Amino acid sequence: MNAAPDAAGALRILIAKPGLDGHDRGAKVIARALRDAGFEVVYTGLHQTPEMIAAAAVQEDVDAVGMSIMSGAHNTLFPAVVLELKKRGADDVVVFGGGIIPEADFDRLRAAGVSGVFTPGTSLEAIIQWVRDNVRRRA
Repeated sequence: MNAAPDAAGALRILIAKPGLDGHDRGAKVIARALRDAGFEVVYTGLHQTPEMIAAAAVQEDVDAVGMSIMSGAHNTLFPAVVLELKKRGADDVVVFGGGIIPEADFDRLRAAGVSGVFTPGTSLEAIIQWVRDNVRRRA
């Protein structure tokens, strides 16, 4: 089942690795799974700053930004990306993320504008379905 395309085409998702975290296998797996599910996917690569991620999101005209982090800096980096998107007038871009994130941090991240939070063991199918259910084409 493909992403629900409209007249503008498939949803566009940017997958990013913020900060100094050098583990990108999970991000690449998610990027490929989303692409295989029919989404257009842009992968930014390692060591991205929040400014770089937001700039790429605007330049690529994406509908959502998904981030992967294993370093424990999610409470700093994820909200910083949300803020940078707002600064660029892209506060309608859905932000989600995953990695080593304690459940105790979920509410804080959601309050900061992170719409979805995924932990190790979340199935690819569940993430794909979440994107289908929660991301829409931007106006």
